[in-house]
Amino acid sequence: MRTRDAVLTLVVLGAVAACKTPPAPDPTGDEAAIRAADARWLAAAQAHDIEQSVSYWSDDAILLIAGSPAIVGRDAIRRYVTGAFAIPDFSISWTMDHISVAKSGDLAYATGTNRISLTTPEGRAVLENNRAVEVWRKERDGSWRCVVDIANSSGARP
Repeated sequence: MRTRDAVLTLVVLGAVAACKTPPAPDPTGDEAAIRAADARWLAAAQAHDIEQSVSYWSDDAILLIAGSPAIVGRDAIRRYVTGAFAIPDFSISWTMDHISVAKSGDLAYATGTNRISLTTPEGRAVLENNRAVEVWRKERDGSWRCVVDIANSSGARP
């Protein structure tokens, strides 16, 4: 009898735990978390910290840059970032203007701009002003990672 009661208790407790409602989405808190992650990401990129920079993309992220084929996955993105950071005088800055968090609280998109400067092998200074769209996903650990990162020229000249 005791074994049956213990098993029944465990089954009931398991059913109650399985029915536990996940925390309600918090769009304001999620937006703040994304903005904070984005600020850390920018600091890592400006410091040319490859591993820290790459850590803000998900393992399955897609990077879409004008004039380049899709860069898919964190390893491919790491190679791209490593090459970019090796370019003489490479620098990047960006501003996230707008963030919209899905009602589900697990996805968000952000729009903004970025500015890249570098020196070509021929010694020519290049400055690019771009528009950007990012899709962010909340990971199982609660952190936010960029899963789609798109940049294209704004056409603006300095």
